[in-house]
Amino acid sequence: MTAADAIVLAGGRASRMGGVDKPGIVIGGRSMLDAALRAVDGCATTVVVGPYRPELDPGIRQTREVPPGSGPVAAVGAGLRELGDGAAPWVVVLASDMPFLTADTVRALLAAAGQSGAEAVFAIDDSGRPQYLVGVWRRTALSARLASLGTWENQPMKALVPAETRLVAVAGTADCDTEDQVARARAAVGMETPPTIETARQLLAEQLSPLVAYGADLREVRGAALAEPLAAAGPLPRFDVSAMDGYAVCGDGPWRLRRDIGFAGGARPAGLLPGEAVRIATGAHVPDDTTAVLRDEFASRDGDLLSRLPEAPVREDIRRRGEDRRIGDPVAPAGTPVTAALISAAASVEVTAGVVRGPVRARLVMTGDEIRAEGPLQAGQTRDSIGPIMPDLLSRCGIRVVDHVHLRDTTRGFDDMLAATGGVDLILVVGATGGGAADQLRTAVARTGARVPVPRLRLRPGGSTLVAELPDTTTVVGLPGNPFAAVAVLLALTPAVVAGRIGAPLPRPLRGPLHNAAECATTVTRLCPARHAPEGGWLADPTVRTAHLAGLVGRDGIVLVPPGAADGATVEFLPLTV
Repeated sequence: MTAADAIVLAGGRASRMGGVDKPGIVIGGRSMLDAALRAVDGCATTVVVGPYRPELDPGIRQTREVPPGSGPVAAVGAGLRELGDGAAPWVVVLASDMPFLTADTVRALLAAAGQSGAEAVFAIDDSGRPQYLVGVWRRTALSARLASLGTWENQPMKALVPAETRLVAVAGTADCDTEDQVARARAAVGMETPPTIETARQLLAEQLSPLVAYGADLREVRGAALAEPLAAAGPLPRFDVSAMDGYAVCGDGPWRLRRDIGFAGGARPAGLLPGEAVRIATGAHVPDDTTAVLRDEFASRDGDLLSRLPEAPVREDIRRRGEDRRIGDPVAPAGTPVTAALISAAASVEVTAGVVRGPVRARLVMTGDEIRAEGPLQAGQTRDSIGPIMPDLLSRCGIRVVDHVHLRDTTRGFDDMLAATGGVDLILVVGATGGGAADQLRTAVARTGARVPVPRLRLRPGGSTLVAELPDTTTVVGLPGNPFAAVAVLLALTPAVVAGRIGAPLPRPLRGPLHNAAECATTVTRLCPARHAPEGGWLADPTVRTAHLAGLVGRDGIVLVPPGAADGATVEFLPLTV
């Protein structure tokens, strides 16, 4: 590529969008400023002109036009002054309000510049209009034009354009000056048609990187899943045992009752002779030559003489050695979650350890300057009403919270948070998932080069939910800051995150009829509090106050109401106790 430096304009007031930080708006998982910086990544030196941004790479120079907000010419002049007398003969000038700028855009402009004698080459958009803030300048020509102006303040870009120019059509010149243009740009990259909750679950289960497998005591890793199948190390039962309380007998009876007794875990009674019986407890090792166990309720006893009641059925009631499991028999396949049932089943065949993945270790991050967990509230603050209950909810999903922090609203803080992944597999962030300038999580995630399998959800509430995988495979789940949305999406989506990380199948959903579904349904899947109906199924609350969890008091869980559902529709139910 032709040698060039770059000036990226990242200031301006964006008055048509309420004065937001336009370069910070996220489209397609990255901010428009990030798009511009990636486009000029091959340039020798890059200067960003605008408000100071601590999150930028230290190798990128930063400066500000004087006075701030005094127009693009003043910004270009400030940028060139910061570049100084560099060796690169060309200077790329880009505005950071074009989400589709790429390195190919810049290469095409520089190629055109190298092939012509023009002093500047500018892009033209699809309508044929010149884009003077997407261009390449001869350094000498740009310096001369700036010097020729009496003042830079509030000058139009046309005042800077030299006589000898060339216009070329290049990709990525669609700018975003209004909210409608932002919406169209997001629609172009699929952000207006995000996945449904069902599709998102499948994506996460299939695409998230599984955790490293390791050997562990099964009793210590509830919430993990088997990375390798378990096989029985001993038979079950280990020996022939009584299946009932009663009498071990030999032959058809009647029998002479001996005085010794067989207890579970006690000494095994001596072998029986034909016509003998011995008192025995459930689980006790039966004596040699036992032909059956006569249950107490089937037995008639007269002193030491034991007989079967006339109407009693003839049954063996002995559990034979290895009848449930023989050595080497499978206990559970790979992917089976480590639950109380699995731990017990494994222990019963002399298996206490296995190769597992997980459990998922999480750092819980509550965001927002306005959030206060403890102490008196100050002006503008609100109580953290969900942070205290999140560890319990995550535990129910098989996640172990190993750290719980509060992150202030600083862009550098999000970068530091995403860089500090040691000791955790999941960073779960509550808040900062929107696309506005104050919601920095998406921009910070994009700067890491993360893969984003779920950029948003087709869901209400909770559509701003984000799931990404950092380059080191740490999972980042961004939940909405709205309390009800955060809790509901956590219960609906997080089990799929766990399944993907530990290599387990997706949990089986609990389904049933929602009797007033039509009252609750909208055009997308909707999360609503619900209670059990007397006749079975559920009744949901059509009106949901999402700013707090008061709507869950007295409710049994949350239902996922499909779009356009009719009364009686089968829906998924998420049990809840908070």
